[in-house]
Amino acid sequence: MRLSEFRRACVAEFGEDYAGVLLRDHWLAALGGTANEALERGIAARAVWEALCVDLGVPEQRRYGRGLRDPQN
Repeated sequence: MRLSEFRRACVAEFGEDYAGVLLRDHWLAALGGTANEALERGIAARAVWEALCVDLGVPEQRRYGRGLRDPQN
């Protein structure tokens, strides 16, 4: 999962306004920090996406359909 795919997945799942707050402020115990901090430390975007989904109770059927490549690519 590319970073751009990760960001699109977050907006699609959580909404444009709330996604930014989550990435910046929501503590992910499994990753020892926020999503933004985890990404800055080099943790793969897919692993951060999975941690967010688990932590926020995103149903499994919606976890794998997100983060698809931009249709223009």
